[in-house]
Amino acid sequence: MHAIIETGGKQYRVAPGDVLRVPKLAAEVGAEVALGRVVALFRDGGDLITGESAGAVKVNATVSAQDRGEKILVFKFKRKKQYKRTQGHRQDYTEVRVRDIVA
Repeated sequence: MHAIIETGGKQYRVAPGDVLRVPKLAAEVGAEVALGRVVALFRDGGDLITGESAGAVKVNATVSAQDRGEKILVFKFKRKKQYKRTQGHRQDYTEVRVRDIVA
């Protein structure tokens, strides 16, 4: 069984036991959270649940880490004008382990 969830403006395919990085959630390490909105649920028999029926499905997960991603360098320049700017960015993320999918 696996599900498609939406959290932080992105969609993820999750199954019990998966570890994934999602945009930062307001939760402590070790806390249990319910992940976002369930868009679709795929059962082992090939059944597909979508729409309002999928709204009743919950995906439970445990927060395993709060961290920041790798640094991304942003470099801007305009040729012949001696204009150069360098900026770095590190995105915050939450690493979660999916415990179960409750249908």
